Amino acid sequence: MLQLLNPCDQLVPLFIVSMSTSSKSVVIRGTGSYAPKRVVTNEDMSKIVDTNDEWISSRTGIRARHFAADDEFTSDMAVHAAKQAIERAQIALSEIDLIIVATMTPDMPFPSTACLVQSKLGLPTVTAFDVQAACSGFVYALSVGSSMLQSGNFKNALIIGAEKTSGILDFTDRTTCVLFGDAAGAVVLSRSETPDIGVLGCLSGADGSNPSLLFQPGGGSAMPPTIESLSNRQHYLKMNGKEIFKLAVKVMGQASTDLLEKHDLTTADIDLVIPHQANMRIIDSLAKRLNIPMEKFHNNLAEYGNTSAASVPLALNEAFEAGRIHSGDHILLVAFGAGLTWASSLIKWH
Repeated sequence: MLQLLNPCDQLVPLFIVSMSTSSKSVVIRGTGSYAPKRVVTNEDMSKIVDTNDEWISSRTGIRARHFAADDEFTSDMAVHAAKQAIERAQIALSEIDLIIVATMTPDMPFPSTACLVQSKLGLPTVTAFDVQAACSGFVYALSVGSSMLQSGNFKNALIIGAEKTSGILDFTDRTTCVLFGDAAGAVVLSRSETPDIGVLGCLSGADGSNPSLLFQPGGGSAMPPTIESLSNRQHYLKMNGKEIFKLAVKVMGQASTDLLEKHDLTTADIDLVIPHQANMRIIDSLAKRLNIPMEKFHNNLAEYGNTSAASVPLALNEAFEAGRIHSGDHILLVAFGAGLTWASSLIKWH
């Protein structure tokens, strides 16, 4: 059981659900990522909003981010990352029978971005759907996809985290617009006959009692688009950064230790941590909380900023390309996001 400290300083007991164990293994067979060509530095942002490089970098660790072109959508970035992951997996495109896309910035409310990705990849009528857990979305999707493969009904799943956050940023609010960027990351999950490798387990949870800590008020059934909602800038991302910071460190730390305990491991057994890339102060605090040296964390926040559901798979692929992942390594993925949601995943690389 995890206890969260809400903004009113009341302890809220929450139960955490972990993925059920199975004799079948599910491995990450290939990784991929994509970032738009347009790089926007902190200096560039200072020309848009009242800010500067020192203010942004000292508080967040971010020095640049990538923004998609006007005609480049979340599904397009997802397809780029997916193609790289499939190529690395060394399987035919036709062998993919499940697509799950984690995103809070879909091309449109419906149909799902996963269906658009399925079409753009030229896949037949495979199962495709989206997962919306904001920045925790990819780890949530990894859990769902792993369970679906373990059921025996699917063989190869494409799990994607993709975001075009630039489309929902308020460029008059310097406290939020400097934090986020656009990108996509993907993995191919496959069933394996080798026991005790791959995705060993996942853990996730949520506390929806304070949605206004991080949310987009307008655009849904609660606030459809109106002249008033548009003029009040209600269709952009809003965040209470101070409270999010406090809760993020707590929930990611607890989600990590609870998952390790479930598998009779300690933080000393972890070879690499891929945390959600939101703020270097949060990552530093998490490292201290877990007593894991920063050398075991892979961070790319300085170059990409917070890419929401794309951040974990983007960093995972980058770590793979950098040669930081080896057979037998225990890798911990951990994230938090709007909701508040949180999730962790323990992987033994095959």
